[in-house]
Amino acid sequence: MYKVFVNDIPIILSTEEDMGEKYTSLSLKEANFTTIIKNINKGKLLYVNLYHKKEEKLIKHLLKKLPVVTAAGGLVYNEKGEMLFIHRNGRWDLPKGKVEKKESLEDGAIREVEEETGVKDLKISDFLLKTYHIFQRGGKYKLKVTHWYEMRTNYTGPLVPEESEGIKKAKWKNEKKAIKALEKSYANIKLLFPAEMLSGYAKDRVS
Repeated sequence: MYKVFVNDIPIILSTEEDMGEKYTSLSLKEANFTTIIKNINKGKLLYVNLYHKKEEKLIKHLLKKLPVVTAAGGLVYNEKGEMLFIHRNGRWDLPKGKVEKKESLEDGAIREVEEETGVKDLKISDFLLKTYHIFQRGGKYKLKVTHWYEMRTNYTGPLVPEESEGIKKAKWKNEKKAIKALEKSYANIKLLFPAEMLSGYAKDRVS
């Protein structure tokens, strides 16, 4: 199963034709993404399941539906175990951006983190996952596929938000502050964090 986000509403890609009464289920192969996206944006669709009987075909068919923008970014930790966030368009986010032609995903991820935050001496420690979200540019819908990497750094210098990209702040946050920032973030960004980390903090706030 995969999630493709339109704003914070996920379109589910699955092998299950029936996901329950609240879901509108459509064949992925035959689905009209423009119509689906417009209905989501109008509030007419909140639960969408696009199915194909073969799991290996889910992403293959998705990539045929919309022009694809390949991006890469990082969940960056410093030596204190703090995580690097940026603030843009009124929400907390993680540094990422479009990968350039002939640039590797890893190099693109490191370059984008450096450009958007000023952090240097970055080393990739692990590949995390890919996220999928749909955005509109020039009147056309596009699919952004972002490749996320865990990174480490011993950098202790100043953080320099890339203002030309609309980034207002770049901040190191400990676990507690990171989870609070995620309350004002994006649904696809939350996928990068362990579920137990999110649920554990929620329990602390209730108790």
